[in-house]
Amino acid sequence: MRASLLRTTGLVVASVWASDLVASLLKAAVDRPRPFERIPEADPLIGGIIGNSFPSGHAATSAAGALVLSLVAPRAAPYFALLAGAIAFSRIYVGVHYPLDVLAGALLGFAVAGAVLAAVRLLLPTSRGRRQPAVPPTPG
Repeated sequence: MRASLLRTTGLVVASVWASDLVASLLKAAVDRPRPFERIPEADPLIGGIIGNSFPSGHAATSAAGALVLSLVAPRAAPYFALLAGAIAFSRIYVGVHYPLDVLAGALLGFAVAGAVLAAVRLLLPTSRGRRQPAVPPTPG
């Protein structure tokens, strides 16, 4: 149980941090201003926001975490998806992201988490000491 919890925590942390890093690099490269910086009538519900708008780092990290946790606990997947969706929507609601920022962030989070999971699957040996195949064997 302890090894499973540590492994799950490691996968979530790696996926979330990697998503945040990639989102931060893209924010710097794209350099898109936030909605309240371009639309004079916009009044964000929160203040002190710095940095660029595209993609949403919150959407990326919450999607990455939700994907990993959903694979570990499939029965709870709808709750993880709901939480990630609420976090992503909140960024639009409070006025600090455009909808496309959030969509791109969520897709980025899924992609990065998928890449982390694929890398771990390829690099770590299975319990039998062999590396896992890239493609599961076909039944039959």
